Amino acid sequence: MHSYMKYLLSLTPVVFLIAFLSIVIRVYGIDALSGPSQLVLIVSTGIAVLIAMLYFHKSWKELEGEINHAVGSIGSPIVILLLIGLLSGTWMVSGVVPMLINYGMQIINPHVFLITSCLISALVSVMTGSSWTTVATIGVALMGIGKAEGFSDGWTAGAILSGAYFGDKMSPLSDTTVLASSLCGTPLFTHIRYMTITTVPAFSVTLIIFLIAGFLVPSAAAIDTSAFTTALNSKFNLSLWLLLVPVATGVMIYKKMPAIIVLFASSLIAIVFALIFQPHILAEVSGISTNDANGSYPQAVVLFKGAMESSFGSTAIDSGFAPVNDLLATRGMAGMLNTVWIILCAICFGGVLKSSGMLANIVSLVLPLTKTRVGLVASTVVSGIFFNATAADQFLSIMLNSSMFGEIYKKEGYEPRLLSRSIEDSSTVTSVLIPWSTCGMTQSTVLNVPTLTYLPYCFFNLLAPITSILIAAIGYKIYKVRN
Repeated sequence: MHSYMKYLLSLTPVVFLIAFLSIVIRVYGIDALSGPSQLVLIVSTGIAVLIAMLYFHKSWKELEGEINHAVGSIGSPIVILLLIGLLSGTWMVSGVVPMLINYGMQIINPHVFLITSCLISALVSVMTGSSWTTVATIGVALMGIGKAEGFSDGWTAGAILSGAYFGDKMSPLSDTTVLASSLCGTPLFTHIRYMTITTVPAFSVTLIIFLIAGFLVPSAAAIDTSAFTTALNSKFNLSLWLLLVPVATGVMIYKKMPAIIVLFASSLIAIVFALIFQPHILAEVSGISTNDANGSYPQAVVLFKGAMESSFGSTAIDSGFAPVNDLLATRGMAGMLNTVWIILCAICFGGVLKSSGMLANIVSLVLPLTKTRVGLVASTVVSGIFFNATAADQFLSIMLNSSMFGEIYKKEGYEPRLLSRSIEDSSTVTSVLIPWSTCGMTQSTVLNVPTLTYLPYCFFNLLAPITSILIAAIGYKIYKVRN
């Protein structure tokens, strides 16, 4: 096979995927996530399989083996995703999120709301090591405050995600941080310290942008926030005792308990608080009454059904104020199923590209650019973004990037910390900007904001790759290994 044909065939499934997805998103809009996008990924996977078997002489057994391995590798993320749905539902009906929104609107000045949201999200994410957990907890509350203050969803989500991914990138508890450093052979805290050279400037510029935007972007002037606080206080028992739920969650995180255990335990605690403080909310969610026309239902049955419905299904709470009703609506575990569906399809596509060698062929196109320091770092950054778009998963992107460029960095004599930093500056932070990636789909679902809506406002995620390349061009603290 001629080399140009090898590259052309390797690019074919990717080009088809991007072209088809762009059409689907244009036609279906947000509904593209309810099946059309998944179908595109499956069809693209079929095309990749066909090319792999006919032209790259790969057997179905080889391809199937990689798909099974790839799907198996995302078992924990899928469980975490479902538990995030559980947590978001229980934190809402228990009054935790409404309480945070209520007091947040009273404490946070609208002019500093965006920068405060970014800083709070960064702090929580550093403590938890997880952007997903941060967004599912404090992020949801901040989205509610942002709506009440009159900020557009894009601005608020951009501030939350900028902070969350800064923390995820810099936290020693983060899976991506540990993975990138270990795969590249960089000691964890050496890796984190070295990342500050590119991360701190990018985050500083981000904070300045959000600070200025707070005074320029139309916000509370157009909205009477008292209507929100009145509706919330009239509907929920907003006691400060509810703070025990996030405090308990923070303690579990501090004890370095696994994310799955933390999310599940936090949800159970929230249900207990819902039974104590919001039994009327659970009764409303249950859809039945203790004096139903078809018969009398014991209070315990009503509360049990309400707790179950809020955990796995959609909830609609009538506060008497439409904007608050939209804010209080949750989808539970079932609301995450479309995301799980698309993650599985995306992982299958990435697995076929990897096992067939098509990803390696595509990456080889940039190898001539790696002869200079700037070209090497830029190639790593661009590849990280490319892998996020094709493999649709940040963990797979980190693994592929490290395996593709590890020997090149070693051959050129650069320290492994340069590789691990360049990978995190791209693979970790840009994953949330790809609509069909695991992170993009998850955060879009949790915040209920389309990826393309928040993308222009995720300033840190957009600046980090650029800063990485600029620092490489300057050559600041980039050394070669002494023999």
